[in-house]
Amino acid sequence: MRNDGAMGKFKAASYHVNGVYKASEVLSAALHLRETLKTPARMAFAFVSANYMPHIAEFCEILRVDGHIQDIVGCTSGGRIEGGSEFEGGSGFSIMACQGEFGDPLALAGDDFSTVTGANGCILVANPFAFPIEEWIGSFNRRNPGIGLVGGLASGGNADEVSAFINGESVDAVAVSVLGRTAIVPALSQGCRPIGEPFTVTRAEHNVIYAVGGQPAYRALERAFETLSDDEKSNARGNLFAGLAGSEYIHEFNSGDFLVKSIIGADPDSGAVVIAGIPRIGQTLQYQIRNPNAAIEDLARGYEPARLAKRRAYGALLFSCLGRGKNFFGTANRDASELAEALGNKPLAGCFCNGEIAPVRGLNALHGYTAAAAVFVEKAS
Repeated sequence: MRNDGAMGKFKAASYHVNGVYKASEVLSAALHLRETLKTPARMAFAFVSANYMPHIAEFCEILRVDGHIQDIVGCTSGGRIEGGSEFEGGSGFSIMACQGEFGDPLALAGDDFSTVTGANGCILVANPFAFPIEEWIGSFNRRNPGIGLVGGLASGGNADEVSAFINGESVDAVAVSVLGRTAIVPALSQGCRPIGEPFTVTRAEHNVIYAVGGQPAYRALERAFETLSDDEKSNARGNLFAGLAGSEYIHEFNSGDFLVKSIIGADPDSGAVVIAGIPRIGQTLQYQIRNPNAAIEDLARGYEPARLAKRRAYGALLFSCLGRGKNFFGTANRDASELAEALGNKPLAGCFCNGEIAPVRGLNALHGYTAAAAVFVEKAS
């Protein structure tokens, strides 16, 4: 599938290939991108199956030379996205080449907590086996308040096979700033809906919550579980989560108001619930249920920022969890087709990830079982 789109001065173009690495296929992609954009692309984002990595230097060289692309960044993935289609598993690559204003790609190591000066937003892809992603995001939030961060963690293999890359060189992680008249609009579909009542966290240590609203956290979880239908109860194992509110200044909480974290364990004797996140005393918590119906309900809300940005948008990246896709929704292409429709079928590329990055209520965070999008828009003069 091939897409191209334009808004004002900037354009983007996307392309997808199924199959193992062939230099001729990469050349075809390069020539299509060059012909579509007419003028050189500042940046391209590429997502490849892990068996492309032995050829990644040649892959990027062909695209840069024959496609007239200045820089190429990307990562391995267990599945790729292009246009309104999702290609789960198998070999191949997807790519989106963009005009616009971008900073030089920055290779990151574990101890590199850089400040992004003057950026309108940032794209990040990282190797989850080699990069301390949650610590880095925490530092990014402290050093760069108000700057949106969107991206994903490489997938598609074991620790020796997955990677991020810049211009054919394997790296632990890569960050790309969007600058000047280029900006990103983040969008996030978490696939959950709140259940039970919201409570204030009243006792917690690290990631163990002992009490909410003056009662054991486990008891509150039991009560939330009892509000589910019989069908939801029978499928709730592994699909119950804890939602931590991104803001306390809300009268009525909805799905998009929470940072959703996995429940790791629960103990009825102590009343404790252990989550994959660090709650604050005084923070609002509400338990969540994840299932296809809740996720479908969340799609329209999650991609509403993309729909609102449609007029100014010229392309988008989509980072979807490996736990979504056809096996979860029951039909193929739900995330990609929803986002493509919201954008009016502007160019779109992306991948299936081991974790997704996007802001909730202005605070960047690492997510699971979500779909995170970065919509590229051209700012008015």
